[in-house]
Amino acid sequence: MVGEYTSPERILFVTGRLAEFSLKRVLDDIQTERKFHYQICVLGISVAALMHVDWLCRRLSLSESFDRVVIPGWCQGDLNRLTQQFETPFERGPKDLFDLPSFLGTPPATPPDLQQFDIEILAEINHAPRMTDQQIITAAEDYRQAGADIIDLGCIPGESWSRAGDVTGLLRQSGFRVSIDSFDRSEVEAAVAQGAELVLSCNATNREWAVDLDAELVVIPDTLEELESAEASLELLTQRDCRFRLDPILEPIGHGFTASLNRYITARKRWPQAEMMMGIGNLSELTEVDSAGVNLLLTAVCQELAIYSVLTTQVINWSRTAVAELDAARKLMSHCIRNHVLPKHLDSQLLMLRDPRVHAMDEPELLELARNIRDPNFRILVCGGQIHVMNRDGHWQGRDLYQLFAQIVEDSPIADPSHAFYLGTELANALTALELGKQYRQDQPLRWGLAARSVERVEPDGHQRRKQRS
Repeated sequence: MVGEYTSPERILFVTGRLAEFSLKRVLDDIQTERKFHYQICVLGISVAALMHVDWLCRRLSLSESFDRVVIPGWCQGDLNRLTQQFETPFERGPKDLFDLPSFLGTPPATPPDLQQFDIEILAEINHAPRMTDQQIITAAEDYRQAGADIIDLGCIPGESWSRAGDVTGLLRQSGFRVSIDSFDRSEVEAAVAQGAELVLSCNATNREWAVDLDAELVVIPDTLEELESAEASLELLTQRDCRFRLDPILEPIGHGFTASLNRYITARKRWPQAEMMMGIGNLSELTEVDSAGVNLLLTAVCQELAIYSVLTTQVINWSRTAVAELDAARKLMSHCIRNHVLPKHLDSQLLMLRDPRVHAMDEPELLELARNIRDPNFRILVCGGQIHVMNRDGHWQGRDLYQLFAQIVEDSPIADPSHAFYLGTELANALTALELGKQYRQDQPLRWGLAARSVERVEPDGHQRRKQRS
């Protein structure tokens, strides 16, 4: 039986004068593959982002029928008015026309569920005895907001903290789960009496009294290089029906890192049912590299080996978002390993230095745009390893911002200080994007992943700032 013929979809794309050339090139590239017919309606406005539904209701006319009309993603207003007026479905396209291929493709699959996780995060407050109560509460709240499950009070070896119990009780009253990181008996017993649920750590030096604690114990080897040296502690805790988890101890690079990873593998084979923990901070704090990748890889190791608790801190500057990184990593790794999928194109929170992809105009598009600008407003783009600035007075390009700015103001003087400030700010963003391999879009903040979540919530884009000024 011959299948029913379905005619290709007819789509009208509405844009401004300056985007016409680039829009046509993008649509021509994908038209055959996606099997649709299109027309472009160029309205009398240079920048499509300045369109508003009210303006379109007055200026747009349809001389033929279309299955849908796509307007610029920045267009403001209620699209239902356009749909009702023209009796045709209207929808906003992507804010960047280079995203049209995915926008016009197969409807996106259901987003992956990245809220489930198996790994518990212990966030250590280093040198807690040197801090005030308020400093400890503030640090604990910051950790909790970043995703920490347990607040670990890091004590100072060789010193005895008389307020370990008081501070533990204060944290417990504020709703925190607490662990204590100490071998000092008085500190540990006071903290456990006030509700600390986990003690770091237990070995031959303290196991005889630690077994009497009403808390879970973290067992470590007596000799770090010898996993077998933990067996006596494990046997005693098992005989006494104590709760425990095993930490073979992760060593820093240059001090047995690979061998220590092997200890975790060996421990999982030897004690397949044992709860285990990994102190990730030993690597992230002691390796001078952005910590997100380190945390992701070690979280993957933990997920595959069923190591369901990790200890970290974020003292050194390159690890300042370590807890949030681990929170994102544990959710991503749980999803990927459960479903046997690659950790790619699922979530970009951990891409902070660079962006997942970068779109740019090619040279013919760039030149066509420059030729068609008739107003004094500056357009700034990053293409071909250069920053391009253009308006009706010229087209300037380069990588040296001081030289570039001098050329611009010589050919197109800027009388308004706020305009000069705006241009300088945008040029700085463009250079940052160029150097790091990030997507630059004029008037839009650069994307910094989870490292700048607080900034992204409050920082308005260029369009919003102009509205606020008006």
